[in-house]
Amino acid sequence: MQLKNNNFKNYLSIGTIDAHTEGEPLRIITSGYPDIKGDTILEKRQYLLSHLDHLRQLLMFEPRGHADMYGALLTEPCTEQADFGILFMHNEGYSSMCGHGIIAAVSVAIESGSIAMPAPQQAIGIDSPAGLIRAYASEDETGKLQVSFDNVPSFVEALNQQVEVNELGTVEYDIAFGGAYYAYVDADKLGLSCAMDNQQALIDAGRAIKHAVMAQYPLQHPVEDDLSFFYGTIFYSSKTTKHSAHSRHVCIFADGEVDRSPTGTGVSGRAALLAVKEQLPENQAVEIESIVDGRMTVNIQQTTDFHGKSAVIPRVSGRAFVTGVHTFMLAQDDIFPQGFMLR
Repeated sequence: MQLKNNNFKNYLSIGTIDAHTEGEPLRIITSGYPDIKGDTILEKRQYLLSHLDHLRQLLMFEPRGHADMYGALLTEPCTEQADFGILFMHNEGYSSMCGHGIIAAVSVAIESGSIAMPAPQQAIGIDSPAGLIRAYASEDETGKLQVSFDNVPSFVEALNQQVEVNELGTVEYDIAFGGAYYAYVDADKLGLSCAMDNQQALIDAGRAIKHAVMAQYPLQHPVEDDLSFFYGTIFYSSKTTKHSAHSRHVCIFADGEVDRSPTGTGVSGRAALLAVKEQLPENQAVEIESIVDGRMTVNIQQTTDFHGKSAVIPRVSGRAFVTGVHTFMLAQDDIFPQGFMLR
């Protein structure tokens, strides 16, 4: 029997294109959302939070999503330099910036024909809550699409801090901003493996460290109060699968979510840290692995002053792949209209 798929009545329908960047999912919403009000991208994010959060839960939570799902909604541009805007969502709410999301969204937009392949070194401007992002696309010798982006100014907030964490003892950490604030922790010093089979221990430790740091170190972004929050903990390790990789990242963010990629905002903040701690020069590429052996490269394009803070402009590159085109549906009498989460 061949099932029909055009006879569903009284259902809410939301269309998406799903992709992944270096293993980390991105569910890009293509239809079913109402207009997002607001003159700025931060106002639009606030509108999503205040009026449409039930749709985020529908798409991110089970049974349509899962605890580690990630999503994006594309909007009209809010600034003259941008071609479009982007808003990111996850299991806890809405993030400020997402590197894997930028790479996947640009890849999908070009592969679907929604935007034309830009000329070499022609920037695609994207309004994100953290600021304007400039993305670049090209094809390699095999015809594979290559996408990179120049992130917002990334800077070190604090170095060589310590905090007491239950069951972990004294934890040393640095804080850096790469579109979001992270506490960076040397996993090797903690004796914490960054392998796939250790994910639950990483989640538990990442959550505990995040909340301990939040209680100890209040944040104030130089420009936007809406960006003044800790997003997660990034564990880094020198134990890599590839000899060419500088280090391995495991990012625990939002409500215990595990990034399958090295984390685009995370490697941006790490570039700022490496410039200070290892004197990383401009235009030297650094490859960073993820928990599933995905990889991103980052290099410092230039240094700059960001409202009194010494900052870098990181360029991040990675690979994205479309995984499916979907129509998610909600019956009027569905017993789980906002879904649920079981880890």
